[in-house]
Amino acid sequence: MVSTSPALASTADSCQYLPFVNSEAVLSPNQQLLPLTAAVTPDAHLSVGSCDVVDLVERFGTPLYILDDHTLRTACRQYRQGFERHYPGESLVLYASKAWSCMAVCAIVTDEGLGIDVVSAGELLTATEAGADRDRIYFHGNNKSAEELALAVEVGCRVVVDNWLELKTLGEIATQEGKTVPLLLRVTPGIECHTHDYIRTGHLDSKFGFDPDQIEAVFEFLVGQPQLNCLGVHAHIGSQIFELNPHTDLGGVMAQWIVTAQRYGLPLTELDVGGGLGIRYTEADDPPSIETWVKTVCASVVAACKAQNLPLPRLLCEPGRSLIGPACVTAYRVGSQKVIPGLRTYVSVDGGMSDNPRPITYQSVYRALVANRMTAPLDKTVTLAGKHCESGDILIKDAALPELKSGDVVTIAGTGAYNYSMASNYNRVPRPAAVLVSGGNACLIIRRETLVDLLRQDCLPETLRPKVKST
Repeated sequence: MVSTSPALASTADSCQYLPFVNSEAVLSPNQQLLPLTAAVTPDAHLSVGSCDVVDLVERFGTPLYILDDHTLRTACRQYRQGFERHYPGESLVLYASKAWSCMAVCAIVTDEGLGIDVVSAGELLTATEAGADRDRIYFHGNNKSAEELALAVEVGCRVVVDNWLELKTLGEIATQEGKTVPLLLRVTPGIECHTHDYIRTGHLDSKFGFDPDQIEAVFEFLVGQPQLNCLGVHAHIGSQIFELNPHTDLGGVMAQWIVTAQRYGLPLTELDVGGGLGIRYTEADDPPSIETWVKTVCASVVAACKAQNLPLPRLLCEPGRSLIGPACVTAYRVGSQKVIPGLRTYVSVDGGMSDNPRPITYQSVYRALVANRMTAPLDKTVTLAGKHCESGDILIKDAALPELKSGDVVTIAGTGAYNYSMASNYNRVPRPAAVLVSGGNACLIIRRETLVDLLRQDCLPETLRPKVKST
């Protein structure tokens, strides 16, 4: 790791912890607005992982993703230890790596005893290169290619089968390779949650999974496919969920699928309830804690298995957002401003929808702070705008902030989930760097793209090359 400046290191112990972060308490990271190590330094700067955010910006540039090692590891441990406390059987927590897939994040969650859920060949490669155990990798997706399925068979991970085409293709590949493939079946449970339509996946009108009325036909097919080892069933009811009742209902629905499988001589031993626990993006958000969510899920499955006289299956879950989301903040530099009297003040930063597409995609709301003036009064309401040539490139429509000036460091909280993962090169803007912070040290985990990187995949046919004029 790269050490921070001596001045910062010497003042780290005297930081003032923010009122909504108590470093001494055992807090659920998903209920916090900022990483657990967030603090205010004596010179009124935001600190994360005992690293001054202003110092990080000077060294690594902006926009900059700042990932707090302690917050991510704390969330991993709360999930894993919660299942150990509340579930009498075997359990495994999987990190839903679509939230942020990079080698450093996969290495951290693996080090914390988690498995990894992937949804593409790229995410699978990232997980294996980071050292994840292959039999603790679960490959999801509603349209895996034959090449991706062949890679999964070669790697030896579990495959979560989503549809008939995939099931039959996997059977053919397994036969050709002479291998037995462990798999789970994704089934749509018909449970709806109050969340954004784009991230509600448990209701019947969804592109994901077998419908419940197909499951007996699937079990019948599997009976004649000895090369396909069906270990269990999977369901996922959505994302950014604050409700607990849907998770209570899910256990009973899934236990019934296990009973149905038994009638076909398929002794299912794994039950994957997905993820979906929400996080606190603003003060108005009030998600349940990781502990409460885990306890609810475990009680539901235990009760459902007892009612059906079933042995407890290996219980899996797949948190993504609630693990990585609260652990990261994104820092920007303020640039130009436009004041429309009596209407609005636009304050532009040097990033936007290319590094955080969630506001324009999901109408997501965030909380911003001024990292170089943390004690300044929040006496202005401004619209925090991105730099892209798009009217909808707005990070926060009505942000309560101090008076801003060019060069200020604005930091947006809760940006660990789906920000880097969904980042783009819109307007040919290079994607940001990311640093991991811990104990006053910072190390680069993703290099900033350069302008040369933007041209790396371009191909210019010879017929289109500029012609040299003859003299």
